[in-house]
Amino acid sequence: MSQRVEAPKVDHCNCFALRKASRQISRFYDAQLQPTGLRITQFLTLAILNEIGATPIMDLADRLDIEKTAMGKMVNTLERDGLVGMHRSPTDGRSRIVTLTDAGRALFNQAVPLWHQAQNAFAAVNDIGAIAALRPGFVLKTAPKTTAPQPA
Repeated sequence: MSQRVEAPKVDHCNCFALRKASRQISRFYDAQLQPTGLRITQFLTLAILNEIGATPIMDLADRLDIEKTAMGKMVNTLERDGLVGMHRSPTDGRSRIVTLTDAGRALFNQAVPLWHQAQNAFAAVNDIGAIAALRPGFVLKTAPKTTAPQPA
């Protein structure tokens, strides 16, 4: 006889709550950045390039925690729009290096005040102290893996 399992309530799922909040916050930032035509992920990509300079596309994906294929598509769009340039790595021909173009830097600089407005608006309606305290803990920390019981 099988045991009755209590069905989970979706609203009690930590993953669901964080995914929902993440999507809502992304939409909020996208709306704030809309005058520039950038989405928050594109803005953050330009911000990283502005901060550290030319970098391999895989490093960008790792830094933003974006799937490598999604990062590649986004960088291709940014390149098409003239915001970034790409070239092969001189040390590893398989690796592509991404650079911020002058047009990309100009658009990034135009978007920065809008990003600051989004940050301030977000802080005005949220407990920014609590958000700041949570930020370091957002890195995935899970319990040690356990082996699922095997059916008899």
